[in-house]
Amino acid sequence: MIKTTIKCGIIALSLMACGEGKNEISEQSAKVSLPKTESLDSLKADPVQKDSLPIVGELEQRLIKAGLLNVQKEIPGTLVDLRYSTKNNFFGKDVYGELTNCYLQPEVIEMLKMAHKALKKSRSSLTFLFFDGVRPQSVQQILWDELDKPDSIKPLYVANPQKGSLHNFGVAVDLTLAKNSNGEALDMGTAFDFFGYPAYPDREEQMLKEGKINQKQVENRQLLRKIMTEAGFKGIGSEWWHFNAFSRKIAREKFDIVK
Repeated sequence: MIKTTIKCGIIALSLMACGEGKNEISEQSAKVSLPKTESLDSLKADPVQKDSLPIVGELEQRLIKAGLLNVQKEIPGTLVDLRYSTKNNFFGKDVYGELTNCYLQPEVIEMLKMAHKALKKSRSSLTFLFFDGVRPQSVQQILWDELDKPDSIKPLYVANPQKGSLHNFGVAVDLTLAKNSNGEALDMGTAFDFFGYPAYPDREEQMLKEGKINQKQVENRQLLRKIMTEAGFKGIGSEWWHFNAFSRKIAREKFDIVK
């Protein structure tokens, strides 16, 4: 499935019990294309040219009107593989529809600009590959319902939509590091949305001893964490790809939940 954004569908997904199981979706080659979204003003262009313009769907229009920004437009050279806009995700459904661009709050974008600048200075051959940014609360409910885990441990992987996720405020981001040359993601030891101990930053030492991940994979994760934390982001213990720009308290004070 190719959408007119930068798509790097190289990472396999799998639901699994903690520390066991294998990914079921094989890796795909990186696919690179021009960014999709134009501003709403661009839709007022010459009618003769409208058919060639990218479609801005209802959800994307709501995000733009709410003041959120397109990450790829604001930080040129980054890549986007919006997983919930494909079927290449842990529940195998496209829940974003026409949306293929990653959106975040402007303050979060500024933090990411700092992080990306630091990354280019440290490792000029690498860039960011984004999996998810703002996530409407309605989509959060779908993820919660589809996650095949007991309710008692679901919050380790998907925030309860009734309480709201930091993704719902547009202040959390899921990302990895990728090569500029071909869009290939660095090996982090597991796929994005891999539900098990090998994906836990908190369990890396244990997973190393058990041979579930290797030292190079840990070093790649450490580079991502260093770049993000120095820009003000905080990671979580169960997902190497997830970073928060603000606490829940501050997010509620500063922003509205995207429904």
